[in-house]
Amino acid sequence: MRALALTGPGGIGRLAVCSLPEPKVGRPTDVRIRVRAAALNHLDIFVASGLPGVEHHFPHIVGSDAAGVVDAVGSAVRGVAPGDRVMVNPGLSCGACEACLDGEQSLCKTFRILGEHVPGTAAEYLVIDEANVARVPDDMPWDRAAAFSLATLTAWRMLTTRAALRPAETVLIWGIGGGVAQAALQIAVLVGATPIVTSGSDAKLESARGLGASLGVNHATHDVVAEVRRLTGGRGADVVVDSVGERTWQSSLRALRRGGRLAICGATSGPAVNIDLRRLFWHQWTILGSTMGSHREYREIVRLAGQGRLWPVVDRVVPLEGAVDAFARLAAGEQFGKLVIEVSP
Repeated sequence: MRALALTGPGGIGRLAVCSLPEPKVGRPTDVRIRVRAAALNHLDIFVASGLPGVEHHFPHIVGSDAAGVVDAVGSAVRGVAPGDRVMVNPGLSCGACEACLDGEQSLCKTFRILGEHVPGTAAEYLVIDEANVARVPDDMPWDRAAAFSLATLTAWRMLTTRAALRPAETVLIWGIGGGVAQAALQIAVLVGATPIVTSGSDAKLESARGLGASLGVNHATHDVVAEVRRLTGGRGADVVVDSVGERTWQSSLRALRRGGRLAICGATSGPAVNIDLRRLFWHQWTILGSTMGSHREYREIVRLAGQGRLWPVVDRVVPLEGAVDAFARLAAGEQFGKLVIEVSP
């Protein structure tokens, strides 16, 4: 089969379309998918550059998101059948530890993500457990289905489960060009909150208004904290969504109201930050880490997708042979929405 894989360490320059053996159905709960499309996430950039503590066997297939047609199933599979259109939840859990039995799969002691810890989705065939497969809504096109799972599930858990965003609250969302930020914006609108978004591009801010952003701040030309304070009557945001890390950390804290919540799901600009603990306890802030989500949360976002909600924005679709250019566009932050790879026409 054809697959987009890292041929060794060293960044996106080591990506290549390779011919690799097709995976086979081995366990009773296995589902084999002929992948139609896969989507990129910032995680893929980090994987290509190398992640501390994560070892890959090369060639390593990249990609965490995918959608395609069921090709074969194991003997115990009952939820899907060959010919079904499906998309993939890329979070893998053991199913047997205390967290899994409590329905908190993303807290599993062996939690892994497709493309990061194990071979990924950018290949003509993928084998995964039935628990990680969901039917694609009938009217959802392949590119939207492929781009749906990781970003939407991450944003859903971060805002609804961890930060418990409520109607009429104000939420600041950094970097609205990315998939998680855009999913967070759509969730905030769905909840009935007031979303303030940032970007270094006025064009992206204008596009975000079309998705329901109440206000937009150009973080390249304006003081985000001052703008948030001005727009909230000096109070500050109830919730801040930050996947940037080092570059925005202090501003995220300063933009919070007293008693506000800071939800963090990434560190694209770096992982090391400092905090004055006196400010933390005096302002009674809550700092929340969040990663992916549970099977229950995934079922909920799939249900909403079936209602035509939370569909991702797609920046562009490229053929498998053009995937390296898509990686470069993502690394440069030029995209507005998800970059999708057409794996099988």
